[in-house]
Amino acid sequence: MWYLDSGCSRYMTGDKKKFKNFKRKEQGFVTYGDNNKGKILGTCDVGGRNTFEIKDVLYVEGLKHNLISISQLCDKGLKVIFESGYCTIHQKDSK
Repeated sequence: MWYLDSGCSRYMTGDKKKFKNFKRKEQGFVTYGDNNKGKILGTCDVGGRNTFEIKDVLYVEGLKHNLISISQLCDKGLKVIFESGYCTIHQKDSK
């Protein structure tokens, strides 16, 4: 399960089973809302085939949840719409 996070600046996971590929590279730390830190051990791509593919997801040591950054989705040209009880993510209409 992935959580949409409005306070998260990057996509991140601690679940190795999600990896499509993995590039090991210690890149410092992420700071959580409670000021604890998680060590970044590398990046990976997740998804594909019958699901949305997310590239350059941070692999963070000990992270218990899979987080999708809403701001990063928007930066990638996607449209995030929140309704009562659900959320949808779409490609923006090209005009």
